[in-house]
Amino acid sequence: MSVNEDVSSNPESGIGRRRFLGGVGAGVAGAAAGAMFINDIDPAAAQTEGPAVAAAPDPRFSRMFNLPSFADPRSTAVRNAMNDIGKLGGVMDARDPLEVGPVRLITEPGLSPRNVDQNIANMTAGTTFVGQFLDHDITFDASSPLGTPAEPAATTNVRDARLDLDSVFGGGPSVSPNLYDPNDRAKFRISSGGRFEDLIRNTSDRSAVIADPRNDENMMISGLQVAFQLAHNRAVDLLRQQGQPNDVWFFARRMIIHHWQWLVVNEFLPQVVGSSLVNDILRNGRRWYRFNQPSMPVEFQTGAYRFGHSMVRPSYRANRSGDPSGSAATGAPAFFGFIFDPAGEGQSNPVDLRGGARATRRFIGWETFFDFGGQFTQHTRPNKLIDTNISTPLFRLPLATISSRTPPISLPQRNLLRHMTWSMPSGQRIAQATGSPILASSNFPELRTYNLGLDSSTPLWYYILREAQVVNQGVRLGPVGGRIVAETIIGLLQLDEFSYLNNNFRPTLPSTTPGNFKITDMLRWARVDPATRNEQP
Repeated sequence: MSVNEDVSSNPESGIGRRRFLGGVGAGVAGAAAGAMFINDIDPAAAQTEGPAVAAAPDPRFSRMFNLPSFADPRSTAVRNAMNDIGKLGGVMDARDPLEVGPVRLITEPGLSPRNVDQNIANMTAGTTFVGQFLDHDITFDASSPLGTPAEPAATTNVRDARLDLDSVFGGGPSVSPNLYDPNDRAKFRISSGGRFEDLIRNTSDRSAVIADPRNDENMMISGLQVAFQLAHNRAVDLLRQQGQPNDVWFFARRMIIHHWQWLVVNEFLPQVVGSSLVNDILRNGRRWYRFNQPSMPVEFQTGAYRFGHSMVRPSYRANRSGDPSGSAATGAPAFFGFIFDPAGEGQSNPVDLRGGARATRRFIGWETFFDFGGQFTQHTRPNKLIDTNISTPLFRLPLATISSRTPPISLPQRNLLRHMTWSMPSGQRIAQATGSPILASSNFPELRTYNLGLDSSTPLWYYILREAQVVNQGVRLGPVGGRIVAETIIGLLQLDEFSYLNNNFRPTLPSTTPGNFKITDMLRWARVDPATRNEQP
């Protein structure tokens, strides 16, 4: 991303604004947190491996491992197997009884015994969408052919691989003026859904006016998008109150990005890979993410990071009070819905939680998704375990959620076919290369029936899901999946000279835990939390 605006240097850091743009910039001045552990992450360990690299991110995809493909990527038999494994009713389908409706699948989780809830103390339902929001910040493949072999280096990553929220800020007020208020170019345009905030939408089709259309795929991700816009707008107000003499858009953006990066490393990563692995990488360095500039490896993009699809629930309670005149089937006065439901296709106010629509009931009550403490804790719900059982609605995606607008509409099928696109190595090969415990073929009995050796040479995505299930009971990723995810995210930050890791940053925005900053603090700062909205506990 490049923002073509000419302004002064940062007087605090000496980093010129022109040099900073396209990155994040030096840390916001503030009191250091001191020698303390944040969520068991040691801030003293968060140092770069030598000098930060002042290089632009690689605009192409890359490989972390030079290993053979898990199977012949041109084989019709392999393609058929991928389609069969990932089909509706196949071995990955959790077989959620959708006929009981979205409410009972939450209130009676035992109705879906293959699709088990996480322990809410580790991850809540919102963790899934923080992960999706992060994915949309750093990777977007809009051109590679699904299931047809291609080289990662020949494919453009549409997103800047750095964690710089280009999916939110676009190119800035000069390059993306449609995102910003014409009466105050430092701030985002914000609309209303009737009761609470909403993204700006085109009147013709209700599509969102945002930098990355994927951030309106579902109500939760669009809710995070507008929350970060509101957080930025409030940061602009704060800097003006403090008498910031320079470009407030620039410094407010930097403030929000650094707090975002902080919560990714100190909250999100420990939840999905464990604090010990995060600390090991920060203290002892990366072993396998060996790039010289921020780069997006396909082992992360297609293999390990798609673990989040396993955590998606079949249905959610979007809010507790938005639909007082609604149907009992959707939990009125609360609004419950399937994440996706074919019945919602073409509806102006869909019965499901897809994006691309506006109505009074279509807002997110964040107390369902994150634990705000006190009496609001009773309303928080968990996500699903990380395993090979995928919620049934994800086998029938709306075409609008697929960038190419072409089938297949099964998300697991698309994930597995993408392994053929990149000639992805098997999970077993990567485990061997990294010295990790290798799952025996006996852990994959359902794959033997294809007579393709998939039980001993397993597609990476499938492998890391089963690894999480076998090694960590689905609570967090295992050694292969966790290492790829953590090293990639930390590597992207360490190789970005403008990231918080390279600028002695500590959170300065208000927090319920001084010196720390979590997603709930960001939502409070954006004033979309239940207390600010006067929601009753």
